[in-house]
Amino acid sequence: MERRTFLKTIGSAAGALLAGCSTTPERSGPKPNVLWLISEDTSPDLACYGNTTVKTPWLDKFAAQGTRLTNAFVTAPVCSASRSAFMTGMYQTAIGAHNHRSHRNDGYRLPEPVTLITEIFRQAGHFVCNCDGLSYKKAGKTDWNFTPPPAPFDGTDWSQRRPGQPFFAQVNFSLTHRDFQRDERNPIDPAQVELPPYYPDHPVARRDWADYLESIQVLDTQVGVALTWLEKEGLADNTIVMYFGDHGRPHVRGKQWLYEGGIRIPLIVRWPGHVKSGAVVDDLVSSIDLAPTAMALAGIKVPKHLQGYPFLGRGKQARQYVFAARDRCDETVDRIRCVRSARYKYIRNYFADRPYTQFNAYKKLQYPVLTLLQVLDKQGKLTPEQARFMSPTRPREELYDLQRDPFELHNLADSEDHRKVLREHSAKLDEWIEATHDQGETPEPPEVIKHWQRQSTNSFRQQMEARGLPADISDEDCLKWWQDKLLT
Repeated sequence: MERRTFLKTIGSAAGALLAGCSTTPERSGPKPNVLWLISEDTSPDLACYGNTTVKTPWLDKFAAQGTRLTNAFVTAPVCSASRSAFMTGMYQTAIGAHNHRSHRNDGYRLPEPVTLITEIFRQAGHFVCNCDGLSYKKAGKTDWNFTPPPAPFDGTDWSQRRPGQPFFAQVNFSLTHRDFQRDERNPIDPAQVELPPYYPDHPVARRDWADYLESIQVLDTQVGVALTWLEKEGLADNTIVMYFGDHGRPHVRGKQWLYEGGIRIPLIVRWPGHVKSGAVVDDLVSSIDLAPTAMALAGIKVPKHLQGYPFLGRGKQARQYVFAARDRCDETVDRIRCVRSARYKYIRNYFADRPYTQFNAYKKLQYPVLTLLQVLDKQGKLTPEQARFMSPTRPREELYDLQRDPFELHNLADSEDHRKVLREHSAKLDEWIEATHDQGETPEPPEVIKHWQRQSTNSFRQQMEARGLPADISDEDCLKWWQDKLLT
């Protein structure tokens, strides 16, 4: 996008859906530190969010010390697009970073005045760093869909800063990303897990779900180590700590989808004496709001071009809607948009002639339940709710009453009783698309798509060979492989 067009876009009258605000700094005095604890592929499947199967004592304690947000959502259900957004404070669709793993090597730069939020913290005097979990000397995940400016971080560990210098730090935890790491000390009985109704009740599904929950327990332990380090170094009282997932769980109808499993995340904020302890906030929050909130709390002026706004502290604003987008993921071309209010979610499928389960090498390699669904669908053994996701086409529009239908099973788009609700949400989505200059309306060049298709095909063949399997394996034989891997 040209600079003139971009600046005009973010200053448009339709910007009521954006932030467009310059927030007054929260406080004077010693600058607080900011610490982001980011877990990959994590939905609110923690004990403090009501999951009675999983054990997360550290995050439960952390939530009791801070404020837990119950309706937090990312702007994209896949890592690179989601991170491109919350690391710039701009919707990925507004800055050309919406296609998963796009622009990684072609020199694509962010349009001015957009920059990484680390640069804003650096200009405010903070040491900015990013580490890989508990490996404090190893750089943490970035995975942005643009070429970053030189030296986006000053280091990997806040101990590398000057004495007394405030820091903005990120600790990235990959434990909840596939392949899952089981919790040998506190194993979860697959028979005890509660599967969503769009999953078949099958030993493979139960074991896979239990493995995900066990990885959350291992994550919890590592988060506890990071919080303990902060405490032992005497930094806990003057550090704004924000824990959140980069997008939802890596399961069918989760990651890469705009259902609740793909975009709803845990979000907990702690700052002793400044953020209320033990509070539970049900307000809608978008990951586009993370940067403005951290800046406002830390006393940093929030740039006007940021498209989110603070959800805590002075100058906080309440949302009526959150928006999310899914575009090409790896080799799989798609375009889906959604808007969610407190009660309803409206989803628009731009490729309604395609199945939900377009082939995707990553999913076929990593999601055992996808293969399970394919096999049971052929056998006619799925419930109507499960079979709908295996349909050869999709509806153009989907509308769900999340109060009555939290698993998004009953599409109300054709309901006469919900016609007004559908029109309202559809209009809000149109307004957001126009206000943010959604670049998903412009198809990618065919050569880019072909590149990712070739790469994914080659990668799929290589990884199947590493498993001792042919690339054209039948779904039935693939399911047998998963059963041997997970159940023996």
